Amino acid sequence: MNFSAELIAWYEQNKRDLPWRNTTDAYMIWLSEIILQQTRVEQGLPYFYRFAERYPTVRDFATASEDEVLRLWQGLGYYSRGRNMLKTAQLVEALHQGVFPTDYDQLIKLKGVGEYTAAAISSFSANEARAVVDGNVYRVLARYFGIDEPINTPKGKKIFQQIADDVLDVKHPALHNQAMMEFGALLCKPRNPACGICPVRTGCAAFKSNATQLLPVKVKKVKVRKRYFNYMLIYGDGKILMNKRGDNDIWANMYDLPMIETDELLEPVQVMALPEMQIFGKNVTLLDNSGVVKHILTHQHLFIRFMMLKDFPPELHGNWFYADISSLEKLAMPKSIIIFIKNIFNF
Repeated sequence: MNFSAELIAWYEQNKRDLPWRNTTDAYMIWLSEIILQQTRVEQGLPYFYRFAERYPTVRDFATASEDEVLRLWQGLGYYSRGRNMLKTAQLVEALHQGVFPTDYDQLIKLKGVGEYTAAAISSFSANEARAVVDGNVYRVLARYFGIDEPINTPKGKKIFQQIADDVLDVKHPALHNQAMMEFGALLCKPRNPACGICPVRTGCAAFKSNATQLLPVKVKKVKVRKRYFNYMLIYGDGKILMNKRGDNDIWANMYDLPMIETDELLEPVQVMALPEMQIFGKNVTLLDNSGVVKHILTHQHLFIRFMMLKDFPPELHGNWFYADISSLEKLAMPKSIIIFIKNIFNF
């Protein structure tokens, strides 16, 4: 059985019609690859169209502001990748005169472009013989060849890259890579793979040994950190008290509300009694509070409560500032904040 040929034949009959598959423009392919690292195709498509329409060329992207990029990225998470996209665009403009590179060795030097992304762009835009290894490819290879080496260890990554290189159709690398990725996304899925209609099941080690749900193997995840955010909502006369976050924590350089972080989950009355609350005024009054919302990040679980205070503080502290409520949509905010504010102000 010719593994690659079988997958390519399947792909040509079953592939989805996606905009980045109808172009060899390295810039557009880069946009799609970075966005799809965050989410499934169905959820990522609106973001791709949004970025492609706002920045039709990498030169257009290079002139954007960070606030603007983060606002377009809003809801995808991993906001550092949005910031890295801007840095990459600016680097392409400075070093490559606004022409997005298609060569792997040039791509790998760009901010936020790793081995997978460089291989994908170079093979899809220039048909360079580079094997792409993403989550879908790891799964297909682990099952077909029966590999139980963890995919998220240095040894495992080396093994899987070598196998991917060995099975690559060097005459049609772009088609091969697309087929591998699409096969993993649509047929050899993480749960309930469609083994009954799989064109390569007779050669699949996991299918033969009934081990599809056991592969691929991952080492145990790192310990999750729990954090407790108590946000203060203060508004009136068409304005709201906001905060711009620093660049050394989650949601770097984005906008949220003034907040007190605690070591454990506290009731509103306990938060109001904290010495830190004095920053909001000596006679600060709590009008209302929300329930606790859990926001899950990769290595952090955030427990968020919103507390409505009566009066504006006597002075601004740190990165606090007043914003017009009518202009809030122009600010790039974390998903949990934007959902809450939209519910309050109905925009």
